[in-house]
Amino acid sequence: MAPSRLDALSIGAQHPRVRELLAVRKDSVPGRILVEGNWEHDQLLTTPTTIDTLYYCPEAAEDTSTAERAAARAREVYRISPKLLARVARRSRSDGLVSIARLPVWQPQQFTFTELSLVLVADGVEYAGNLGTLIRTVDAARADCLVLTSRRAKLSHPSVYTASRGMVLSTPVLEFDDIATAAGWLRQHRFAVHLADPGATGSYRVPEYRGGPTAFVVGSEGNGLDRQWHEQGFDAVSIPMLGRADSLNVALSAGILLFEARARKEGW
Repeated sequence: MAPSRLDALSIGAQHPRVRELLAVRKDSVPGRILVEGNWEHDQLLTTPTTIDTLYYCPEAAEDTSTAERAAARAREVYRISPKLLARVARRSRSDGLVSIARLPVWQPQQFTFTELSLVLVADGVEYAGNLGTLIRTVDAARADCLVLTSRRAKLSHPSVYTASRGMVLSTPVLEFDDIATAAGWLRQHRFAVHLADPGATGSYRVPEYRGGPTAFVVGSEGNGLDRQWHEQGFDAVSIPMLGRADSLNVALSAGILLFEARARKEGW
């Protein structure tokens, strides 16, 4: 029987790979994200994601099957102690598994669209949890991609993986340097673009969302849409507020808009 990769070198807190792990934990390594736990690794393993390093604590592991599969994928595998696991893990229960995984890279020229296509544009997203939830929502509505402009939250923040339920590894995410370039890309692909604006007079239920690809643009949690989006000449839609609140959480708003358009496009 071949030796298990889980029977790896045991390393301590001063090892360079532990310092690298702590840097990823602090969200300071572009293109890398922290993955913890059995379910999270099971989700990771359904994608072609590269695992740079797997850190395994046998004392904290209840089931080695996921660990074995993750170890087979990982470029490097190390064992760590329960004490070190408690230091590097963000979660109270990580099942003895912590990995550094590579985020996928998507390019604007990779995409082609049809009249069934949906795109969500998120402008100025500030919180990693909301960014992750937006990614999960894009996946749930079978939208083609998430486009980011004026982003503040980082895709590499570990909370993005958690909030997206791992969908950050499979849902296409594009980022544009400026709003004008993003708007030009949408026009190039003949999108009907709707700005989500609580102050708009038109309800989100008025457009038919048929005849071509559809994009919605949602703003930041605190400041709404950047004025540059309003200067692009796109129409605006609103979700009626029937109570005392003046707006909804950005991810909830995005879900309402995307599923309305998906229902119209597919005749639900």
